Amino acid sequence: MTRSAKDVTQLAALDTARAARLLSEVRSAALAGERGPVPPRPVIEASWGRMLRGGVDPDHDVRAAPLGPEEVERRRRDSPLRHVLPVLREGLLSVADEARHIMVVADADGRVLWREGSCSVLRTADRLGLEVGADWSEMSVGTNGVGTPAVARRPVQVFGSEHFVRSHASWTCAGAPILDPRDGRLIGVVDVSGPLETMHPATLAWVEAVAKLAEARLREVHLASLERLRAVAAPLLAGLGGRAVAVDRDGWTAAVAGMPYTGRVALPTALSPGRHPLPALGTCTVEPLPGGWLLRVARTPAPERTTRILLDVGQPRRRSVTVTGDTGSWDHELSPRHAELLLVLAVDRTGRTAAELAADLFGDPARTVTVRAEMSRVRRYLGAFLEHRPYRFRESAEVELLTPHDPEDLLPYSMAPGVVRARDALRGMR
Repeated sequence: MTRSAKDVTQLAALDTARAARLLSEVRSAALAGERGPVPPRPVIEASWGRMLRGGVDPDHDVRAAPLGPEEVERRRRDSPLRHVLPVLREGLLSVADEARHIMVVADADGRVLWREGSCSVLRTADRLGLEVGADWSEMSVGTNGVGTPAVARRPVQVFGSEHFVRSHASWTCAGAPILDPRDGRLIGVVDVSGPLETMHPATLAWVEAVAKLAEARLREVHLASLERLRAVAAPLLAGLGGRAVAVDRDGWTAAVAGMPYTGRVALPTALSPGRHPLPALGTCTVEPLPGGWLLRVARTPAPERTTRILLDVGQPRRRSVTVTGDTGSWDHELSPRHAELLLVLAVDRTGRTAAELAADLFGDPARTVTVRAEMSRVRRYLGAFLEHRPYRFRESAEVELLTPHDPEDLLPYSMAPGVVRARDALRGMR
């Protein structure tokens, strides 16, 4: 007798039809608000909850218009995923084709950028709308192997009627997020999909392992690009007086002169040559380099200005902080961990000690070393606006917190105690 949803996924390898019928009963019971023969797996139950709150229709396949060829090509050129396509193809395609699967690679928005594999399965995918340019985010097509891993920030296998939308019940998929190894930001998702009868419990571990290989390749690409920039910048820095730093287009440091090394400098979204105020450095003269920028720090610091800090955690897939002052504005996309930290500090303006933050994030006040390391990284781009002992935003800064309408969508991937409290507080305000 099957007793849990985990048992169902194991049953599927032996008796696909029986497992599919059981999961159909589980889905029907959940949509009716009733108790099913077994509970859905937690990751699936959480996704179904998001779909119900978001108004996704479980019985009708409503699709967004796919991107046009020009926009798909633009996203391909701009996406770091282009660097890891050979890794993904080598690790997935040969086995996927033999097993009647296809490989799908989507960006952080859930838009399908590449799709390869079994020709017969590709034709089936066309009928489901799983085509290049299509939107397979959760809020577009419901629980699935592309959108759900992007929200959950973990590998997810979706089998049969675990898909929220009924028309996808004949499909099985296993997807894993690909994260930027530099800061944990979501870059995209790689997914292996196919007809229901091709499901195998080991598929998820296989896809996850290849996603990790892709992240390792991205780390190699990043280090190689910094080395090239360092070779160009080192002779220039050697001849300069004062403080200067060479960074790539995303602000990652290649070389410094006259100042301590810092891993990253927060840059405005659109940086151009000239004099600009930069967080943590002050006013800098910005000069272009091949693949990056030379930042020469002004000898006389600019006077401190009134500052407004907007912490935006209202979007399911992008968290950011925007700093606005009299001299301009800049924003920085946040990793999941930094979003948790700054949310806690924005909610409690009186501040938190390292032990309190450790309890807020991990439920363990002894993990202060980890907290201090993360706060050190946060201070690289917000150091001018943060105090410590305790950690808090400076009183002179005007801090605004932008949260989602539904408390359950506040950093939905996070189970940090501080985030759970923030959700509870939002529920009391609604």
